[in-house]
Formats: sequence, C-alpha cells, structure tokens
Amino acid sequence: MAPGLQRTSFNSSGLVRLLADMTVADGAVAVGAPSNQTLAERLGLWLDWTDAITLSAALNGVPSAAGAVAESGTPASAEAIANECARTRAGLAKAIAAEGLFAVGKTGPLHSATDFPTCRRAYLAHQRAMTTRLGALRAQVRAALAKASPSLQRLAALDAAMDDALAAREGHLLAKVPGLLERHFVRLRQAQPEGSADGVAEFLEHMQAVLLAELALRLQPIEAMVDVLMSAKGDEAARRS
Repeated sequence: MAPGLQRTSFNSSGLVRLLADMTVADGAVAVGAPSNQTLAERLGLWLDWTDAITLSAALNGVPSAAGAVAESGTPASAEAIANECARTRAGLAKAIAAEGLFAVGKTGPLHSATDFPTCRRAYLAHQRAMTTRLGALRAQVRAALAKASPSLQRLAALDAAMDDALAAREGHLLAKVPGLLERHFVRLRQAQPEGSADGVAEFLEHMQAVLLAELALRLQPIEAMVDVLMSAKGDEAARRS
C-alpha cells in the first residue's frame, strides 16, 4: 500500500481498546477482522465488487470517475495544510472538552437522574461535527497532494478511492459506538446505590475518552497524508540546497 495510507485498523485502535476495557469487548471485537488475515482478505470483507474495481484502478494508477481527485484552485502550502490539520484537531478536541455534560460533572453536583438519551444526543452531535470538519479537511489535503507531484497525485487518488469504498462501512461501525456506550451506562448505574451519581460521573469520564479516541481514529488517514506532504516538501528543499 502507498506510504501514508495505512488505513484505519479498528482492532488495534485506542477506540476499540477503550470499548473493550468497558466490558463490551464482544461488540468491539466484531468491528475488525481476525489478525491472521491478509490485507486483501480484510478488505474483501469490507468491499463490494464495484468498490474493489475502483480501488484496484487507483492502485494501478488508472483514472476512474469514483477515485478521481477534484481539481481546485491554487492549493494551500504544505505548512498551511499542516497548520489547518492541527487547528481542526485542536478545535474538535476543545469542543469535546467543553461539552456541557462533562462540565456539569466537574463544576457541580451531577444529578443521579441523568439519562442516557441525553448522553446519546451529545455523542451524536460530536460525531456529526467530526464527519463534517474532517471530511472537508481530508478533501483539502488530497487537493494539495494532487497538485504537488505525479506520485502524490496518485496517493491522493488512492485515498479518494479508499474513502469512497470504506466510508459507508466505517460509518456503520462508528454508529454502533453509542449503543455500546449505552450498555456500559446501564451497567455502571446498576452497580451504584439508588440515588448515587457516582456511576454517571464515571460513565461521563469514559464517554469523553471514547470521543477523543474516535477523533484520533478518524484523523489517522488525514495526518498520514499530511506527513507525506511535509516529507516530500522537505526532500524537495534538500535537493535544492
């Protein structure tokens, strides 16, 4: 696989480790494929035949409608792209830290009647924010790669093909996280005396950690492409010096 495109591995991610630690390992393990499978075998579980054709074309440098990278105006510099990536990550992490549910638990008494639907709405809102902002950022990074050099243009096309092929499956799996959190919420509440808010407080700490882990997971392919872009810029500067 092209450098910088080590695709998200659910089995080894911090997100799955956190979910497993919260005693929902059965649901989390099903997210990935057995570790002894080859990359091709793992992808085969995720792709239908049309996706496979598109991905194969991108790997072989053959243009395809689905895998093409949209042309844009003057691309941002490598430094600007790296800075935007850092700003986006920091902004999303800050929004998670500022979530009202988490702040209540730290600044005042947490009502023991806090229910999971409230937590679910908050989690889904952060997932939507990640999808919107990271989708735009990923397209911006691909555009910069596509204008940088022929080899990086191929990398951008490959990422576009993989994104198209795997996004639906990845989205389906991430959509299951709130359900896993609900089971954890119920278990913690049931383990505490009636009227106690300790279980809810512990759950909110775990929920915040899971959100941050999901953010890191979603950023993996983007940050990998940024690393490649910055490395290519460094190599070019070295050749000119």
